[in-house]
Amino acid sequence: MNITGANFIGFKSSAAGSSTFRAFAPAKDEYLPEAFTIATEKELQWAVNEAARAFQAYRALSYDRRAAFLDAIAREIMDLGNVLIERCSAETGLPVGRLTGERKRTCDQLQLFAKLLRDGWWVDARIDKAQPERQPLPAPDIRRMLVPLGPVAVFGAGNFPLAFSTAGGDTASALAAGCPVVVKSHPSHPGTNALVASAIIRAAQQTAMPEGIFSSLSLSHEQAIQLVQHPGIKAVGFTGSRRVGMALFHAAVTRAEPVPVYAEMSAVNPVILFEGALRTQKEKIAKGLSGSVTMGAGQFCTKPGLVIMKESNASKSFLEEFAKCINTVLPATMLSKAIYSAYSAGVTSWQNTAGITSLTTPEESSYEPYQAPPVACTVSGRIFLADKKFSDEVFGPATLIIHCKNEEELKNVLQSLEGQLTATIHATAEDEEDLKPVTDIIIQKAGRIIYGGYPTGVEVCHAMQHGGPFPSTTDARSTSVGTAAIYRFVRPVAYQDFPDHLLPEALQNANPLNILRLVDGNWTKDPVQQVEVNRGSGKDI
Repeated sequence: MNITGANFIGFKSSAAGSSTFRAFAPAKDEYLPEAFTIATEKELQWAVNEAARAFQAYRALSYDRRAAFLDAIAREIMDLGNVLIERCSAETGLPVGRLTGERKRTCDQLQLFAKLLRDGWWVDARIDKAQPERQPLPAPDIRRMLVPLGPVAVFGAGNFPLAFSTAGGDTASALAAGCPVVVKSHPSHPGTNALVASAIIRAAQQTAMPEGIFSSLSLSHEQAIQLVQHPGIKAVGFTGSRRVGMALFHAAVTRAEPVPVYAEMSAVNPVILFEGALRTQKEKIAKGLSGSVTMGAGQFCTKPGLVIMKESNASKSFLEEFAKCINTVLPATMLSKAIYSAYSAGVTSWQNTAGITSLTTPEESSYEPYQAPPVACTVSGRIFLADKKFSDEVFGPATLIIHCKNEEELKNVLQSLEGQLTATIHATAEDEEDLKPVTDIIIQKAGRIIYGGYPTGVEVCHAMQHGGPFPSTTDARSTSVGTAAIYRFVRPVAYQDFPDHLLPEALQNANPLNILRLVDGNWTKDPVQQVEVNRGSGKDI
């Protein structure tokens, strides 16, 4: 497939703008040949207006029709074959094996949402039948379900060019919810975006979706703000830096009609190592932790950036083992020049601070361009608590190990942390007396708590929570991974005393969708027996 560099607006391509840019190949230290056109303000307006028009038709389609669309997207992405993987690897420096796995995750995610749509229970249908004989006043018939918000702006992520970008979790969950999507493509992998956007459009045409159901634009930062502030956009999905995420958040909440921004931003994902685990599982934890820190050049939002433990003979022995493990890991190419520069600045700031000890000994002369060496440093709890910079995320294969003098200092370190995506515990039965107060703290700090594992694997499933208190996300109640991600893009509507034939199928007496519903407080798929409703009494309770 040819990559033209145009924007995708509905089923059309458009390149009316005069400003262009090219993708950079970090592994080769060179720019790729295709020029990508920055959309004009007119094209931005066109894309959102098309999405608003498409919404009126798309929201009325059956869940089976939406599911067929998502399944078709997955097929079209797979049909891109090696062309997609090779282009994505060139633009990001990520290895083919990693991207092949990420493509499968992306398609599995789309298919999981398709199954969710067919199952139907996600609409959370609730029915409280009328009680005409209730005293002192009759109870009305009230039926509640979830409906789509409207067009969603999705911002592609730099570190996951497939699973968190054009056809990633935000797009999949928004489309499943019944919302058209306008993607702001990530400038680090525009060719990858073009290939995936074309696949989505082909799937939309094959399944007779309304034009405007999907668009993809290359935008400047100023235009990205304009996209969020467009009155046709009803929600925003974002994965990236805290700086950009907060800019989008402020743009959305200062609109005449504020809209939700679901931004996944920064986290250091603390790992707490207890004495019993350090003494009995030293080699296992050292190997697993070094692998988690350096996986994908440390460019995972769930990378364990802080390791916290009490100082002891066991902790000192663990540090020796961990240093051996992490020093065997080779440098890896980072996603972009900007990310590499930020990583270098972050670890240099650590290393130039008095009281910091480095466990890693990189050989800088052997690096290829934009390759980052793993870095592990140790610091006392006292020094950590005295300088906020140590709790800031350093994006890349680096971790800071905090040695606390006692249990109280360890808890103070945990209390000082901002909101996190994850927190991890390694402990044994002998540690359980100390475990509960630590668990009580991290429950308030993180969205996912791991026992005996590592945070860098984020399973796509019904129970996953990928989101936590600020600043890990802008809304701790939401997740960007798993089927619960759909709830970001819907809102509840209650129908009171409606005639059965005017209700949505999910709420009709016969339950034609055969979905699980909460009827008078009990979950059931059974039909509802009609109760005569006394409409229009106008009486208040």
